[in-house]
Amino acid sequence: MSGHGRRPRPEPPEPLAAPTIDSHTHLDACGCETDADVVAAMDRAAAVGVVGAVTIADDLDGARFAVRAAHADDRVWAAVALHPTRTARVPAADLAEIERLAVDDRVVSIGETGLDYYWDHSPPAAQQDAFRWHIGLAKRTGKPLMIHDRDAHDDVLRILREEGAPDTVVFHCFSGDAAMARECADAGYVLSFAGPVTFKNNHELRAAAALVPAGQYLVETDAPFLTPHPHRGRANEPYVLPWTVRGIAATRGESEALVAETARRNAERIFRLRTTD
Repeated sequence: MSGHGRRPRPEPPEPLAAPTIDSHTHLDACGCETDADVVAAMDRAAAVGVVGAVTIADDLDGARFAVRAAHADDRVWAAVALHPTRTARVPAADLAEIERLAVDDRVVSIGETGLDYYWDHSPPAAQQDAFRWHIGLAKRTGKPLMIHDRDAHDDVLRILREEGAPDTVVFHCFSGDAAMARECADAGYVLSFAGPVTFKNNHELRAAAALVPAGQYLVETDAPFLTPHPHRGRANEPYVLPWTVRGIAATRGESEALVAETARRNAERIFRLRTTD
């Protein structure tokens, strides 16, 4: 498949100098429907050094798919939750099924959950209630909490303080500035960087990527969205991750191999992954 919205995919990048893991992708939205599609996507990723991926749920159907995909290919793990924009009305049965799926041994995170004040799909109060419920689920399962935070920095941080953060908190596609990055790092949170860190005018995001401690960052595609420079606007997929890794390496003044390996080791530790590479 050609990917999100049938946009063309970029040609593959040069393989990474060291293997890494895509900590946040949406294989269903990338066009994967069957087990064979999942394997093919991960084969494309492996060919450029992306040896694993965590595929993320937006809704209940996405959660079911993520778990199936993680059982179809041992290079894939799952995260399950209801995206904040899907929380206007949440039947109790849906929460019960998310909780049931969350204990699967291939589910390594509760996410993505959080707050999204950019889209007007769910009232802030409903989003906040759902976010608090997911925080509780992360605590009950002992799995990392994966946060979606769009135009809601203050409320996300406030609710984490009020509820008491789980042992591990990951800010997926971190979008804050350097000051927020310092606050999150000081709290022990993990920051995951996606394609926007490579965009020309994202100076504050690059400043955040430069200062986060080595043990507290991940790399991700958020595919099929947020394709990195120089392919912004085209379809994204886990194999596109090397461009983001190289952008972070340039920002941190480190080698590509060091960033790739650090992000891989962090993902393995944070999500308790067992890789075969």
